[in-house]
Amino acid sequence: MALTAQQIADLMPDTSQLESDEPEMESSLHYLQLALLVSCLDWLWRDREDYFIGANLTVYYSQQQLKNREFRGPDFFVAKNTAKRPRRSWVVWQEDGKYPDIIIELLSDSTANVDRGEKKTLYQNRFRTPEYFWFSPEDLELAGFRLSGEEYEPILSNESGLLWSHVLGLYLGIYYNQLRYFSAEGELIPTPEEAALQAQTFAETEHQRAETERQRAETEHQRAETERQRAETERQRAEGLAEQLRALGINPD
Repeated sequence: MALTAQQIADLMPDTSQLESDEPEMESSLHYLQLALLVSCLDWLWRDREDYFIGANLTVYYSQQQLKNREFRGPDFFVAKNTAKRPRRSWVVWQEDGKYPDIIIELLSDSTANVDRGEKKTLYQNRFRTPEYFWFSPEDLELAGFRLSGEEYEPILSNESGLLWSHVLGLYLGIYYNQLRYFSAEGELIPTPEEAALQAQTFAETEHQRAETERQRAETEHQRAETERQRAETERQRAEGLAEQLRALGINPD
């Protein structure tokens, strides 16, 4: 008979202070890529409080795992429908038995075989994580898998080479040698810095548009004033001419 998450938690030792125990990332490319994935999604979901992003964070899922020190920490994962709060690690039995909903591994020379084999099997059979992607910041290898029945099936790319994630509601694809998110319409999801620059550019464009409109209105006002003055001059000239005609005994009307 399968144990519930609470029964498993009751059998476990005190693990409230479990720390992540993951090795350093392979290179600056890997650090930058990981930071990019985290910051972009956090910015996009900035109004949400129902998710957690794990970055190089250990996932603890069994007592035997603790005894054997078989630590398994995805480079990047997202758990949805959970509290958005800091965590030192992801402890499954403290999260109502919940595993990550999507995992992304960043391949390197030392981890690629494990990521493509052992970890893929673990995420498929034990974690039952709905979607699994891997990406190499060095040679740009990108692959995605979606759980179909008992096994992962490859996610096919669209005509633009993007892979759809049902979990995120976004595409994943390569942009300037980095793994980036794209909207359902294929538009690049900006980083916070890119978004700030876009906002600044938009504000400057709007300011220039408003200034152009102000100058146009001023020009139109000046043209109207010139036209009014010309009409007034014509009126005065006509009245002067009429007075001259009257002085000659001629009725100008």
